[in-house]
Amino acid sequence: MIGTLNESVLLCAGGKYQPSQIMAKLYFYYSAMNAGKTTRLLQSSFNYKERGMDTLLYTFKFDNRFGDAKVASRIGISAKAFTFDNELDVFDDVSMRLQKRVACVLFDEAQFLTKKQVLDLCRIVDELNIPVLTYGLRTDFLGEPFEGSQYLLLLADELIEVKTICRCGRKAIMNAKFDANKKIIRTGEQIDIGGNEKYVALCRKHYFEGNTGEDL
Repeated sequence: MIGTLNESVLLCAGGKYQPSQIMAKLYFYYSAMNAGKTTRLLQSSFNYKERGMDTLLYTFKFDNRFGDAKVASRIGISAKAFTFDNELDVFDDVSMRLQKRVACVLFDEAQFLTKKQVLDLCRIVDELNIPVLTYGLRTDFLGEPFEGSQYLLLLADELIEVKTICRCGRKAIMNAKFDANKKIIRTGEQIDIGGNEKYVALCRKHYFEGNTGEDL
């Protein structure tokens, strides 16, 4: 398969990539933290390239925990990427990079996209007939939607939940932020880049109880 779901239809019966014969879609893979979204993105990109197809990878400009302009997974795999902030004209930037054959555009940390940028992704799919795969969190640590996630949930052709679990064994759907004493933080700015040192994925029950799972 090319990606993780039906984007594999990009290979026609004869095994030849023929963009004019496929209908591109906008995909949103969403989850709580540490569910393996970035690993899926990198696997999808690799599968395209293994078949001689180029991809464009983007990640959030201010998430440089693993180096600048890099999509990196917790399991140790990574790839170079272009970056976006909320000022980037996504449609123009992608269009400018289409000098070579591009089979797919992939966005990591898609929760940080703006409404306008999500609309740009829709244009890439609808006007350029190029599939776009986006990966991101559904909600922030306050249980509120990110702008990018909100509009991807509204506008994407395909919504795919990437599941992970709370320490109690239930499905984790919430992202909790905690302090040095493992107490859940309920206030603060929405964007605060970090990993396991300040965030944990919890089920709804333990999120609202304020239990980070240390005692489970």
